Amino acid sequence: MKIGELLSRGRHQLANPDLGRLESELLLAHLLGVTRAWLYANPDSAVGAKPEAEYLQQIERRKNGEPVAYLTGTCEFWSLELEITPDVLIPRPESELLVETALEIIPAEAEWRVADLGTGSGAIALAIASERPNCEMHATDISQLAIDVARKNEANLLPGRIQFHAGSWLAPLDGKFDLIISNPPYVAAQDPHLIRGDCRFEPRTALTPGSDGLAAIRHIAGASPDYLESGAVLIVEHGYDQGEDVRRILEKRSYANVVTRKDLSGHDRVTSGQLAGRA
Repeated sequence: MKIGELLSRGRHQLANPDLGRLESELLLAHLLGVTRAWLYANPDSAVGAKPEAEYLQQIERRKNGEPVAYLTGTCEFWSLELEITPDVLIPRPESELLVETALEIIPAEAEWRVADLGTGSGAIALAIASERPNCEMHATDISQLAIDVARKNEANLLPGRIQFHAGSWLAPLDGKFDLIISNPPYVAAQDPHLIRGDCRFEPRTALTPGSDGLAAIRHIAGASPDYLESGAVLIVEHGYDQGEDVRRILEKRSYANVVTRKDLSGHDRVTSGQLAGRA
């Protein structure tokens, strides 16, 4: 079958016409080891029987809801090409607001100690490390499988820039930090989103801390003052309807200058707070 015909078949098997076009192209381009631009330029090129069969299998898996990132094993975040497996959460575009917030706080030449809690694929830590090369980056995750994925991404992208620690949140860390950042699980266990779309295939512990969606944020906010320098900053991502609650949590835990930032959809998404001491 020719590339143009194969793409058309794949697109029409996927539910959303516009998204189906993009996803069918991403899957075929990855399978053939070419760019989407190459596909556009070569619609009449023939595809062998084996890659054709593999492509149609992937289309069927995507049709059944399996995320494209797990099918291709890759995902772009902050212009970094990350390797992704079902052992880690797929980085969301909304989480780039975490990075933006951190970069606004960390001076360009700062030699700060920065910790990323629940690093998963390493996306947040790698994005910050790529922009602040003088910072000492640390990253934790309770899942050794996630740490393995993050280490591989670091080796491919920024060798030797991040120190990884297996363990729960702050527990495996030593010393004080100038900034702690986290995208913790914040979806309540009964939330229907957990049984829809990509979430069905992602590690449950990376999505929900249990019946109380704010449990992980409460723990981080409560424990982090012991790991932060005076005046240092904590930044957390949270759900669109959790901004007020997260601000209240931080304010009760010795944080001042508590601010919530909205994502591109206008939803509360990232809240930061500062311990007393730094102007």
